[in-house]
Amino acid sequence: MANTPQAKKRIRRNARRSEINGVRVSRIRTFVKQVEAALAAGDKAQAEAAIRKVQPEMMRGVSKGVLHKNTASRKISRLTKRIAALG
Repeated sequence: MANTPQAKKRIRRNARRSEINGVRVSRIRTFVKQVEAALAAGDKAQAEAAIRKVQPEMMRGVSKGVLHKNTASRKISRLTKRIAALG
């Protein structure tokens, strides 16, 4: 167990950051689910509107360090490709 003040502080900080990062990732997943729901329904207009909300959320996640840049780009690319296939 941590017994130095610095280690104790690091444990407290890690717990707080983990909570915040979990919220960020969950928020991104929610937006992605909206796109996937629109795709499942076959509603291209709604899917396009939803992807416009997903992109900035994912890039915000990249800048905050909860997602890797290539991961976000890959996910956006795959969703965009699926939307294009609807038309």
